[in-house]
Amino acid sequence: MLPLLQYLAVISAACFGVLLARSKGMDLIGVCSVAFIVAFGGGTLRDVLLDRAPLFWVAGEHYAWTVLGIAVVGASIPRLPADLTKWLHLPDALGLGLFSVVGAGIALQQDTSLLIASLFGVITGTFGGVIGDIVCNEVPNLFRPVTPLYATCSFAGCWAFLGLIQVGVGDTSAQWIAVAVIVLMRMGALRYRWTLPAPRD
Repeated sequence: MLPLLQYLAVISAACFGVLLARSKGMDLIGVCSVAFIVAFGGGTLRDVLLDRAPLFWVAGEHYAWTVLGIAVVGASIPRLPADLTKWLHLPDALGLGLFSVVGAGIALQQDTSLLIASLFGVITGTFGGVIGDIVCNEVPNLFRPVTPLYATCSFAGCWAFLGLIQVGVGDTSAQWIAVAVIVLMRMGALRYRWTLPAPRD
């Protein structure tokens, strides 16, 4: 099931990357670059840190072809809504949820502890978006003060996945439940402005 989740995560992240690049007025090369960065950034860092070779998108060429196709189609659409910001949230949340669970699952396969697996889930889920924001000259959502919950959603969802596995829930059910937890938590955070307490001077 993890390969399917990872493929869906790549699709979601690529769509987010395309919309992000289009919102900045980038051309075809810019759109393709941002789509690849967002789709592969988190998984690449995960594979490097876990010493997994070749990288997941190198081992599976279909990932690259999929992202390229999404980017070319997305860059070719002549007119998109004037305010693309609100359209960024759903593919971003889906990519966050899917990549986080995949990262935690792959880390478990590498015999890491539960804590380390949850951290790899957060790394996989958030790092592509962080690099994409930096390339687009934006302060990443992860680092903005008093921003709606982002990495916290990933961390909570990873622990939901790991906890369900520990109590005997099947892998597939645990994975989809955890993805739903992350997506719903992230969308709720955006809708209701859930944030962590800000430090006081």
